[in-house]
Amino acid sequence: MKINIRKMGILPKILIAIALGIGCSFFMPGWAVRVFLTFNSIFSNFLGMFIPLLIIGLVAPGIADLGRGAGKLLLITVVLAYGSTVLSGAFAYGSCALAYPHILGNGLSALGNMDMTNALTPYFTIEMPAFISVTTALVLAFILGLTTASIDGTTMKGFLFDFRDIITRVITSVIIPCLPLYIFGIFLQMGAEGHVGAVLGAFLKIVGFIFLLHVTELVFLFLVAGGVTRRNPFRALVTMLPAYVTALGTASSAATIPVTLQQAIKNGVRPETAGFTVPLCATIHMPCSILKITAVAYAISLSMGLPCDFGTYIGFIMMLGITMVAAPGVPGGAIMAALGLLGSMLGFDANMQGLMIAIYIAMDSFGTAGNVTGDGAIALIVDHIRGNKA
Repeated sequence: MKINIRKMGILPKILIAIALGIGCSFFMPGWAVRVFLTFNSIFSNFLGMFIPLLIIGLVAPGIADLGRGAGKLLLITVVLAYGSTVLSGAFAYGSCALAYPHILGNGLSALGNMDMTNALTPYFTIEMPAFISVTTALVLAFILGLTTASIDGTTMKGFLFDFRDIITRVITSVIIPCLPLYIFGIFLQMGAEGHVGAVLGAFLKIVGFIFLLHVTELVFLFLVAGGVTRRNPFRALVTMLPAYVTALGTASSAATIPVTLQQAIKNGVRPETAGFTVPLCATIHMPCSILKITAVAYAISLSMGLPCDFGTYIGFIMMLGITMVAAPGVPGGAIMAALGLLGSMLGFDANMQGLMIAIYIAMDSFGTAGNVTGDGAIALIVDHIRGNKA
């Protein structure tokens, strides 16, 4: 029986890439691993350059196509995304406050013994700086979309739609075909360096607990979405699994946008609504990232004797929800955006921040996977609201 790889869906390709990456890491020599790291470095830089264009190319025409009601729908999406993100952080705080004293004990004493220095590097890289930042691209997309919708500008709308077609062609012809190889390289590096095993070995209980929180959060989001739209929440959640697995490999919400978009449409979300909400939520909807940051920060605060009271953490969570908007949709972007708040609001010094980065990045893909899957729930709710207002 012949297996046609070209006709495989994205999900089996990603699973094969993950399995091969981990398997090859046991015997592949360092020089060969660095070949794939070189590809990953170039591809990652390309994504960084392309992401602002992708945001403009998908969000702006999506808003313009919504017509004069776009402003209200945009506000509804932002409120839903922020509310979901903050509630997720509060849920994480409450769960950790109840569970950590019982399940951790002295398990955090191994934190200072982690060695994250044995890093393989690519042979070379090609810098591709983005012409604008992700936040600027998002603001520009809002301006272009809202003003085009308000003036009913046919010429500008035609330009935005043509630009969207160009972006879509790059996504389908370049990014999606390269994703399995990119994911293979990521898991190959993780296995070859042994970083994940060292980190997760010391934090097995925390990782398991955070994963349970992620699952609970996603089930809750889709139960709410199913209740609002009167659709089967579990079927909708299963439909979003390819986006979850893709993000698990890339650890990038932005790189997963094409797959998230595709699965949201399969869930019955209208293409114009999906094209507006999915890229937007990839930037502003970070429920599982804030959940993970809160859970890991609470563990470190607990182990270091720092304040863990509700007043300290709820202020941190609310500010973090806003800061996440400025987080680039690339691996590790959320924790980088959160460093300032960790220092100013939780009292983390440089060593604690470095520890936070090491732990967070070791589990980065799980939070990103939860984020993009949750975007599907927001898209369902926004599409339902838009239908009722039509």
